[in-house]
Amino acid sequence: MALDESVLGIPAAHLEAWGTFRGFHTATEVERAALLDPSKFAFRPRSECETDPGFKQLIPYVVLRCGNQLFQYRRGAAGTEKRLQSLRSVGIGGHISTEDAAGEGDPYRTGMMRELNEEVAIRSPYTESFLGFIYDDRTPVGSVHLGVVHLLELESPNASSREDALADAGFVAMDLVMMEKDQFETWSQFVLQAICK
Repeated sequence: MALDESVLGIPAAHLEAWGTFRGFHTATEVERAALLDPSKFAFRPRSECETDPGFKQLIPYVVLRCGNQLFQYRRGAAGTEKRLQSLRSVGIGGHISTEDAAGEGDPYRTGMMRELNEEVAIRSPYTESFLGFIYDDRTPVGSVHLGVVHLLELESPNASSREDALADAGFVAMDLVMMEKDQFETWSQFVLQAICK
């Protein structure tokens, strides 16, 4: 996504009204509905948002799990977020653009499914659940983004990368991922601590 495209987000004040947190926050459906209230959504040029902590860009962060295995990858050079390049991740997703608001549906949901389908091919039935939010204002990337974490439980470990930006992709046992968690981006480390207990 180019920096001149507009992306979906919410005012920082809307997030702060629900309390401050850092890291992974397990959230109820009530909190999810409140924080992702379409009446609070706004699209702004990404070039402005990337340095404005007063506006939190909404990023779907979809985790794929099959039994005791997680889908993981390394962020390749083809990715648009250079600040995360070469780090490993368990989250699939990205920015929601104005194109995702073209139809009548929820632009957040539309964008989440578009990102998921662009980045991975899932060839297994799955169930979806909402886990919570990620926020980390200690880094330039984290201070301008709010991660919305979804978990897809696959019946079989049958998913693969569709993009060069997702290198060395595949399912790995959770205990091995935890042993190597320092190689993962901060958001993934938060998620791993929450789901690999």
